[in-house]
Amino acid sequence: MTAPTLTMLRDPGHFLALGGGSGLVPKGPGTAGTVVGLLVYWPMMSLDHLSYLAISIVLFGIGVPLCQRTAAILGEHDHPAIVWDEIVGILLTLSFISPSITGCVLAFVLFRIFDIFKPWPISFLDRRIGGGLGIMLDDLFAAIYSVIALAFIEYLSYI
Repeated sequence: MTAPTLTMLRDPGHFLALGGGSGLVPKGPGTAGTVVGLLVYWPMMSLDHLSYLAISIVLFGIGVPLCQRTAAILGEHDHPAIVWDEIVGILLTLSFISPSITGCVLAFVLFRIFDIFKPWPISFLDRRIGGGLGIMLDDLFAAIYSVIALAFIEYLSYI
């Protein structure tokens, strides 16, 4: 396994996969990448829902080869410094909330919980599916779980 370096950020693909350098923080790179995702969300939140979702899906698709390439250089399937998947995962989670500080905080916390603890089938996907697709899929499922939890919380708030 190779440690990621600042010089890797000179390469546009690695720059994106490493979340603009947020993946290089020593403690909590996934959380740092999720914060970058929140920053990306702010200018996107004014888009209509279909455009927002389309961009998020394209970013997911780009992430498969992007993460695969950086993982190959680092010599580890899902190196913690690779945070493109967290960026896209939080964007997908946020695509199903109404824009608000409370919604963003809840989405952030829920996404991090599901991404860190990886309940089934996230843990299964994380272990069984390799390459860039595997890196991206576990965060897609963390986003799906987060959206379900957000919908449940929203439902309970109206009771």
